[in-house]
Amino acid sequence: MALIEHHTRTELTVDGMTCAGCASRVQEAIGGVDGVLDANVNFATGRVVVQHADGVGERPLRSAIESLGYSVIEATAADDAARTRERELWRRFVVAAVLTVPVMALSMIGALRFDGWEWVVAALATPVIFVAGWTFHRAALLNLRHRTATMDTLVSVGTTAAWTWSAVVLLADVDGHLYFETGAVIITLILLGKYAESRAKRRSGDALRALADLGAPTARLVDGTEVPVEELVPGMRFVVRPGERIATDGMIVEGRSAVDASMITGEPVPVEVGPGDEVIGATLNADGSIVVEATRVGAETALAQIVELVDRAQGSRAEVQRLADRVARVFVPVAIAISVVTLAAWLAFGDSVDEAFTAAVAVLIIACPCALGLATPLGIMVGTGRAAQLGVIIKGGEILEDTRAVDVALLDKTGTVTEGRMELVEVAGSGERREEIVRLAATLESRSEHPIARAIASASGDHGVVDDFVNRPGAGVVGRVDGIEVRVGRPELFSEVAAEAATALAAAEERAQIAVLAGLGERAEVVFVVADRVKPTSADAVRALRGQGLRVVLLSGDRRATAEAVGSAVGVDEVIAEVRPDDKAAEVRRLQEAGHRVAMVGDGINDAPALATADLGVALGTGTDVAVEASDLTIVSGDLRAVPEAIELSRRTLSTIRGNLFWAFAYNVAAIPLAATGVLNPMIAAGAMGLSSLFVVSNSLRLRGFEGLRR
Repeated sequence: MALIEHHTRTELTVDGMTCAGCASRVQEAIGGVDGVLDANVNFATGRVVVQHADGVGERPLRSAIESLGYSVIEATAADDAARTRERELWRRFVVAAVLTVPVMALSMIGALRFDGWEWVVAALATPVIFVAGWTFHRAALLNLRHRTATMDTLVSVGTTAAWTWSAVVLLADVDGHLYFETGAVIITLILLGKYAESRAKRRSGDALRALADLGAPTARLVDGTEVPVEELVPGMRFVVRPGERIATDGMIVEGRSAVDASMITGEPVPVEVGPGDEVIGATLNADGSIVVEATRVGAETALAQIVELVDRAQGSRAEVQRLADRVARVFVPVAIAISVVTLAAWLAFGDSVDEAFTAAVAVLIIACPCALGLATPLGIMVGTGRAAQLGVIIKGGEILEDTRAVDVALLDKTGTVTEGRMELVEVAGSGERREEIVRLAATLESRSEHPIARAIASASGDHGVVDDFVNRPGAGVVGRVDGIEVRVGRPELFSEVAAEAATALAAAEERAQIAVLAGLGERAEVVFVVADRVKPTSADAVRALRGQGLRVVLLSGDRRATAEAVGSAVGVDEVIAEVRPDDKAAEVRRLQEAGHRVAMVGDGINDAPALATADLGVALGTGTDVAVEASDLTIVSGDLRAVPEAIELSRRTLSTIRGNLFWAFAYNVAAIPLAATGVLNPMIAAGAMGLSSLFVVSNSLRLRGFEGLRR
């Protein structure tokens, strides 16, 4: 068989799925279309992701779905459809509840009964079972036509059986118990559970919708014209006043301000920005007025890409979900079989038809594993949505399991643990000419583009006239500033070094920092100490990672002395220095071969091979696109503390999913024998089934309260 090398990804939104069994049927139907390589159906989101050969169009995929009785709607209409379904469920529940209350009263309280009360109960219960509960029966008929069964089948068969037996007893005047109230109560309770489930599913997507709604609707151009944000193109300049949201991604060309990016990056403190700084669309301009030049618009903006990544992650499937899918596929036929066996066993042991029928119906109702279908997708939706609010983009449900398992964290140094740019950290030296030397040296270095030179140039805001500028490779620079000869560089550039400057030079080099001498003529009197400053939050991040049981290793291409100084400052367990980009990937493989699960955290192009090789690749969003593409998890900000946040949230999410699955399974395993032996009657079974779904929903929604380290 020839391999299909090229394939296309198609996403569809399905309306009308009511349980995990529906999702399994849709998945099987799409999988049967010629040319389909893989199909993933998410019950919680209603999203279908199909990988198929290039020649397969959307039409056969739609036909396969619609042949099952479901409809394909536009993704933009999914939220409206969910709200409409929620309102419809509420109306059905209210009607059912109003009619069921007198049915229950007459059936349970003898003092309220009158001649012919049975016919009144039948008249009230029939519309509850067959009108309010029509969606269950319709789904069961569609399932029968396709020779399959879902959770709706159990509800339909159970309530129809209860009504049919009661009708026979009433019309044929045979000896037996009426179960009209049982069918009505079951439908009413399940409708209430479905309404709560629908409402919770919609709430679980609130985080993503909040992100998508962040953007500003209009932008004010520099000429005063106000245009819709959709009309912005790269290169346009627009004004952002205090309190307004930035219309799109861009670079500040005029003005200074503080920008609150907390909804995008998770950073709680506004960041000071000025000309040349990049800003993210939808973030809030806190105080000053700024002029921004648009660099990315529409689907290219950071916000749009975050929403797309989170949307895909919420539609993905974790490994634990595959187990739930396999169980759900066989559970309904098994439950029906158990119900039939229960009926036969009660009759075989000489019990009445009435008692046998009660136990069989209870088995059908208690077996309905609605909670099983919600357990995984709801957990993933809430967990990834909360992560996005904290500025952490988890690219798929399977990443949650990888994150939980890691036991070694490799941290790139430059740009990850450190700021990634040279900064002037100290100016040493004394004497009457100190201030003058600092000013003249900074002026001279302002002519150079070297990162160290730019750091030194920041020492003074005063500038003079530079003449005779000469760069001496490996030594430094020489020139005249306002007619005075100035030298900045290594000791060999000078014939004499002042004692205090020599002491400061030796101390800086011992700390693995870069020290540069400066002086007038050939005498050096001042030392500029330059370093790639460690981020103030890195030590907290390392401490948190170690607290989570991870061994933390600093991985750097820098000199060993420099890397060890940084490692000591932040408290890592081990430092591996002087490694090339391919050596980083090799180090990841070495740890994996030793039995470790490795997380690699980096931000640069040179980190991409290691990020792709690691069990969990974590890219800082402040880094390169290549690094972000190669990673599994992206931190939108440059704050390393978001890494232990992501690990903790992933662990809690997976723990929540496992808890959901355990209780969904445990509930069915424990309750079916109780129903089969007559301990649970059908009404109690229906209530317990609804409570199990509510437990899964409320347990998943607890993740919305997760607070990270940065709070």
